[in-house]
Amino acid sequence: MSLSLLEEYIESGDSFAMDNLLHNNPSLATQKTSHDISPLLLACYYHKLQIVKVLLKHIDKVDIYEAAAVGLVNEAAEIIEADPSQLSSYSNHGFTALGMACHFGNEEIVRHLLLKGADPNQTSDNGYHVNPLYTAVNANFDAIAKLLVEGGAEVNIIQAGNLTPLHAAAANGNIEMLILLLENGANVLIKDDNGQTPANFAEAKGHHEIAKILSF
Repeated sequence: MSLSLLEEYIESGDSFAMDNLLHNNPSLATQKTSHDISPLLLACYYHKLQIVKVLLKHIDKVDIYEAAAVGLVNEAAEIIEADPSQLSSYSNHGFTALGMACHFGNEEIVRHLLLKGADPNQTSDNGYHVNPLYTAVNANFDAIAKLLVEGGAEVNIIQAGNLTPLHAAAANGNIEMLILLLENGANVLIKDDNGQTPANFAEAKGHHEIAKILSF
C-alpha cells in the first residue's frame, strides 16, 4: 500500500505528501517501483522536479543512472572515479549513463562522461538500439548533440525502425542540427523501415523548404 501511495504521489507531484510518507517510512525511497525502476528515476520520467528534490533528501546515495538523470555532476564523477566500468554499464532497462543524461538533457553530465571515455555510439541494450545522438537530436538538445559529434558520435548511426539522427532533425525542422549532421557526413538517402527518407519526414511535418534541401 505504501509503495502504491509513493507512486501516486510521484505521478501527481504531491511533494508535501511524499515528504511525510518518506519521513515515516524512509526505506520506500530506495525500493523499486512497479515500473522496475527507483522512485527517483520514476520522478525524473514524470518530470516532477519537486518530487526529485524531496526524494534526494531521503536518499543517502544515488547510482550512476540516477546521477545522470537528475544531473548530479559531482556524484557521477565520484562514481566513475571509483569504478570506470560504470561508463559502459547498463541500467535495468538497458540504458547507459550517457544515454540517460542525453534523454534528460543534462549537458554537464554528458560532457563529463565523454571526457572520461564514454562511447557516444554505445546503443541501448533493450532491443531498440537507442543511441545518444538520436536521443539528443530528437529532443532538440542542440548543445548535447554538438558535444556528441565532437566526441566521435557517428552521424549515420541507426536505431530501431532504421531511423537516423537526420530523420529526427528533419522532422523537427531543426536547421542547426541539419547543418551539423550534414557537415559531418549525414546520408540523406537512408530510408526508415517504411521507406521514408529524412526529406519525407520533413515534408510530412510541413517543413517544405527543408524537404527540398534534403532532396538534392
